[in-house]
Amino acid sequence: MREGAERERGTRVVYFGTPAFAVPALRALAGRDGFDVVLTVSRPDRPAGRGQRVQTSEVAAAASQLGIPLFQPESLRTAATRDRLAAAGADLFVVAAYGQIFGPKVLALPRVACLNVHASLLPKYRGASPIAAAIAAGDTRTGVSLMVMDEGLDTGDVIETVSVPITPDATTASLSEDLGDAAAGMVTDTTRRFLTGELVPVPQRGAASLTRPLVKADGWLDWSRPATDLSCQVRAMWPWPRAWTTVAGAGTPVVMQVHATTAVLTGAPGGPGAPGTVVSIDDAPVVVTARGLLRLDVVQFPGDGPKPGRAMLRAGRIGPGSLIGAEEDGPADRLALVVPVTG
Repeated sequence: MREGAERERGTRVVYFGTPAFAVPALRALAGRDGFDVVLTVSRPDRPAGRGQRVQTSEVAAAASQLGIPLFQPESLRTAATRDRLAAAGADLFVVAAYGQIFGPKVLALPRVACLNVHASLLPKYRGASPIAAAIAAGDTRTGVSLMVMDEGLDTGDVIETVSVPITPDATTASLSEDLGDAAAGMVTDTTRRFLTGELVPVPQRGAASLTRPLVKADGWLDWSRPATDLSCQVRAMWPWPRAWTTVAGAGTPVVMQVHATTAVLTGAPGGPGAPGTVVSIDDAPVVVTARGLLRLDVVQFPGDGPKPGRAMLRAGRIGPGSLIGAEEDGPADRLALVVPVTG
């Protein structure tokens, strides 16, 4: 069947993806001889942002630029959607952060297989938020896996992986770019070698974990944790949902977003005062944690733009000796972002 899939016209590909991470692989496949991307599938345009303007996904925008037909179904579960996908006559479905589960009827549509470009070294960090999970955990490396999809969630056999370092200042936004570029660098050659039988998928081995979609509560900074962990969390939550805490206001606490931080004195116990206490060091606001101190480099208050922490300290928006992030101000629904997979 693989030999029949590679005709002179090229392997017919339907590409599924939504965020910026998925764009480089789409461009790589569309620009490589031997592949014919006949259809791009992305999530429907949605209102987003403070103004609730309708926004097109990054993959949809790239498909338009490349002149590839675009399909944006609300669901993959309808017969009409499956009929449209079947009409493409695809040899391969290639999926990268599309955002919907593929059922058995959709998985059976391409002649050869459904391949998934996943942003972790499987089986670690399966699921919706592998990039943020790796940064939040303080990992120094992650990567991209190309796997054959099955009915499980990122449980299919792996064709190949590529490892990518996580730099000390990496955010989910910047690491997504790095991983997207890595995916583009591997997807065409790896897929070609899979089609010819040179690369044989192998079952996933090692400790597996599952990540869920991020929610606003994931950005809450719990000052009873070590400064290094909190610094990783701040970077993991950028650009969404963004790390946040609360500052005492007139009557009700004010939410303060925390955009950038630096962990200092990480080997020492918290510092003067209970966790969450603000102190001034070198004219910068620094917060006591369970171990070490966390300097607030860039913060943002409602109705204002991002500002240096030093400026907010001078303006009195963050007061030395005050206690921020009171436990009662935090969200009640704080769930683990990563859970181990057993069995």
